[in-house]
Formats: sequence, structure tokens, C-alpha cells
Amino acid sequence: MHASHFFISAFIYLGAAVLLVPIAHRLGLGSVLGYLIGGALIGPFVLGWVGGAQGEEAMHFAEFGVVIMLFMIGLELEPARLWRMRGPIFGLGGMQVVFTALAVMGIAIACGLGTKPAIATGMILALSSTAIVIQTLQEKALMRTDGGADSFAVLLFQDISVIPMLAVFPLLAASVAKVEHHGWLQELPHWVQPLITLGAVAVIVIGGRFIVPRGFNILAKTGLRELLTAAALLLIVGVALLMTQVGLSPALGAFVAGVVLAGSHYRHELESNLEPFKGLLLGLFFLAVGASLDFSVIAGKPLLIAALVVALIALKAAVMFVIATLLKIRGSHRWLLSLALAQGGEFAFALLSMAIQQEILDAETSKLLVAVVALSMAIAPLLFIIYDRLIAPRYTAVSKETRSPDRIDEHAPVILAGFGRFGNFVGRIMMSQGVKVTVLESDPDHVDMLRKFGFKVFYGDATRLDLLHAAGIEQACMLIIALADQAKVAQLIADVRERFPKLRILARAHDYDHRVELINLGLTAEDTVHEQMGSAQELAVRALRALGQPAYATERAARRWRRYDDETFHLLIPVHEDEDAYASIVRERRVELTQLFEKDLAELPTDNDQAWEIARAEEK
Repeated sequence: MHASHFFISAFIYLGAAVLLVPIAHRLGLGSVLGYLIGGALIGPFVLGWVGGAQGEEAMHFAEFGVVIMLFMIGLELEPARLWRMRGPIFGLGGMQVVFTALAVMGIAIACGLGTKPAIATGMILALSSTAIVIQTLQEKALMRTDGGADSFAVLLFQDISVIPMLAVFPLLAASVAKVEHHGWLQELPHWVQPLITLGAVAVIVIGGRFIVPRGFNILAKTGLRELLTAAALLLIVGVALLMTQVGLSPALGAFVAGVVLAGSHYRHELESNLEPFKGLLLGLFFLAVGASLDFSVIAGKPLLIAALVVALIALKAAVMFVIATLLKIRGSHRWLLSLALAQGGEFAFALLSMAIQQEILDAETSKLLVAVVALSMAIAPLLFIIYDRLIAPRYTAVSKETRSPDRIDEHAPVILAGFGRFGNFVGRIMMSQGVKVTVLESDPDHVDMLRKFGFKVFYGDATRLDLLHAAGIEQACMLIIALADQAKVAQLIADVRERFPKLRILARAHDYDHRVELINLGLTAEDTVHEQMGSAQELAVRALRALGQPAYATERAARRWRRYDDETFHLLIPVHEDEDAYASIVRERRVELTQLFEKDLAELPTDNDQAWEIARAEEK
């Protein structure tokens, strides 16, 4: 019966994800908000399909999801990288945690909360959601922006700061109530608790540094990949159990273990083995957070909770905004940093649980804070949408459009959109052959630099149809699109195809999927170019020549490879959405290519082949 209940719960969780996340993603809300909405609907306080009477079952799912997530985050952070990031981590992150905690504590005291409960509340609400922020930053391709990198640094400090916070909590409880320990800790003096905490962390560090790699080495020699996966899960669960025994967060222990193993030879093996679990478990975490929303508490005091949620988000965003301003973080990055970290975090649930256990906070206050934190996390994806749609475009417009587009005083048969790292090669080759080209470039600094070198380049956004009209697109015979932004490329092709169906369009494709997308928009395979294919082939040819391969043989191999790749691409276009058929064609073509190259190797070089070598020698 219990097994049946487990399968029913698993079916409901997965069903909610599969049904609601695509809808939310299609509406532009992002996957995280889809998970949260799905969890709220199936949770104990709406439909009541999963989660137990008070949401305990849902939070068990959430806890394990956070444990895996933080282990994976730690695994990506080598100690050397952490050291390089020490400035933003301890500077920006430290200021955020300290000033936010002090601000929340001051407000809590002003509202009548005692000093020690106010300190605990400040620490709890100073934390943000690592899971939601990182998932959303990656989903929106913001992780490598300045604002995204700074957000990541602050989140790292928050995760690390949970260790001293958990060590401080027993001290806050010392004069309030007798601290409840479990198992063997019950017999130890109260002051020993912080020492036990630090000892557990030391065990993880020493074990991960010296013992675990040797164990993985033994398992790797068996050749059974599933054993390494099992060992990684065993390590995570073992660390979580150790942390639970000493009163620490299991997720924090997993993070420390991941950081320790980040420098291991088995890091990439662990990442590849655990990656399939990562996305699913993160989804379960978001579902569980949505299911933990207690709508009875919210319904009981709706105005108070709404005011507290708004106040929390506004306060955290304001504190971060001031810090970012003082540290001279400007533009949209300052807004991204402030809005990304404005919600409560998953560690707040663990800290609140500990605060209740040690009677630092009363049950009523804790329930209120749980609702506020959970709602702020549910609102977090909306803050990213506000940034995307209202703030980022405004800053982009200010930076790009303070300078008006140039007046285009010439019309040419070819219009080139984009003259950056890719487009400048295209344009220069065509100009060297006497072809007249009207070049449009949207980076004003790049335009000014190009003009110093004698290039006639017009400043303006080539995706604007009015600018294309000014460039004479009605009379042009060809439009070459060399823009890097995939979405802009697709939109420009769609707009131009609709208005100028006879104009020939050639476009730069980011990868094979993007190339298929452009073909679906009406371009031919011959008019789409994989941006990395040519340079990759040239590098391979040079590598073969450096290894002593005959010149003509390497050039012939490159030509045959290009022909093979074009033929394969044409075969794959009709079955692009059929994974099985796609894989089958790739396997067949790989065999054919191997046979083709074996035939090449068997052929003796001709006099023409030798002539290539003579010519190369004379050039030297």
C-alpha cells in the first residue's frame, strides 16, 4: 500500500511538471514559475493530491533536491576559482548578508520582536534562493553577464554563511529554552555544539581530499560506470546524514563536499553521471516549494502577509541597490543584481525549523515567515520578467540609441548586417573583389574604430526595417546577415521574407539547430553557413600538416568532409524532430565516412599530389 502511494505521488509530481511547465514557458513566464504554480495546485492546501497534511512530504522532496543541486554547484567550483572570486564573494556577498540582516533586525525590533528573535529573523531573511536564481539566470542566458556573475558570488557567500549562522542559533537559544539534541549529542555540554559542527565540516574536507578519490579510483578500475554514479549518490546521502546528526543543513554539507571534490580527477565523470538527476530534482524542489504554500495562513492574514512580502522584496532590493551603487556597479547589471536576490531562500526553511526546535521563534511567527519566504520565492520569476521586459530594454535603448542612426548616402547591390568578428571577414573579402557592399553595424564604438581604419560603415540596427529601407533594400539583390544574436537573425529573416520574398538572403547560423530553424524560415541549406565549420576545418588541416601529412591529401580530406557534412545535413533536415531516425542516419553516415577515408589512405599519391609539396617548399 505504501509503495502504491509512492508511485501515485511520483505520478502526480511528474504530471504537474510535464503539463504546466511547457505552458508557463510558452507564456514567457519561465520554467521555475511553472513548477511553483504546479506545486501550489497539487499541494495539500489546494487540491490536496500530494504533500501530506501540512506539506511535510513535499518538503522532503525539496530537501533532497537542494542537496543534489548544491553538490553540483560545489562540484563546479574549484578552490582556485573560489580564491580568484574572493573579492566579489566576501566583499559584495559579505556586505549583502550583513547589511540586509541588520536592516531586517532593526525593523523586527521596531515592530516589537525581542532582540534574539530579531537577530535570527535577520539572518533567515538575508538569504536568497540559490536554486531559483541560478536556474533562471542560466535559462535566460544571464549567467555570464556582470550582474549574473555578481549574483552568483553573493549566493556563494550566502551558502557559506549558513555554517556560522547554524552555529550561532544554539547560542541565541541558550537563555530562552533548553536546546533539544538527538542521539549521542544529548549527553554533551551545550558549548560543545559549535565544535562538533566544525569537526563535521573538517571530516568532509579531509575525507573528500584524501579518502574519496582513492575510493573512486578503485571503482573506476571495474569499468562499471553505474558504480561511480552509485558512489556519488552514496557520498551525498552520507554527507547529508552526517550533517543531520550534528544539527547542520544536509544541503550545506553537500555543497562543501562538492567544492572539495571540484579539484578531483573524477570531477567531470561525477558531473556527467549526476547531470540527468540535476534538472529533475531541481524541478521537484520548485514543485515542493509551491506545495508548501499554506493558503490557510495566507487567507487568515492576507493583507499582513502581502505587506510583509512586498516589504521584504523592496528592502532586499534596496539594500543590494545601494551596495551596488557604492561599489560602482552601473546600468542594468545593478538592477539585475538587486532584483535577482530580492526573494527569500531555501535555507530559510532549515533555519526556521531550527529556530522552532530551539524556541528562538514562536510557532505563529515561524508560520508567518514560512509563508512570506515561500511567496517571495514564488514571485521571484516575475521579478526576472520585469527586468527582461522593462529594465533591460530601457538600458539597451539608452546605450544604443543616444546616438541616432547614420544617414545612409549610398545604395549597393549587397547589404551586410553586422561587421563584427564574423561579418568583417565576409565584407572584406567581398570588397577586395570589387563588390559594393552597404555595411550596417549596431555597436557605435566598433563603428568609430572601423572608420579610423578607412572602412565605410553605417551605424544603425539592421533589424529595423526603416533602416533597411534607407539602405535601399528594395533595389538590393542580396542581404547577408552576420549578426550574433540568434533571435534577431530569425526575426530579421522572417520580416524581410514577408516584405521582400524575391530578395536572396544568406545568413550565419550558430549551430546545426539554428541552421535548421533558418531553413524552416525559408532559406535554403546553401544560403546558411555554420559559423564554426570553416575555421574548424582550417585548424584541422594545419594540424595534419604539422604532423607530416601530405598537403594535397589534407586539402582533399577537408573538401570531402565538407561535402559529406552537407550531404548529411540535407538527410537530417526532414527527421530533425525524430530522435531515433536522426541517430540512425548519423550512425550510418559515420560508417560511410570511415570507409571513405580508409579508401583515401589506400590510394597512392600521384605526381599532382607531389607537386603540392614542391610548391609549398618553394613558397618557404
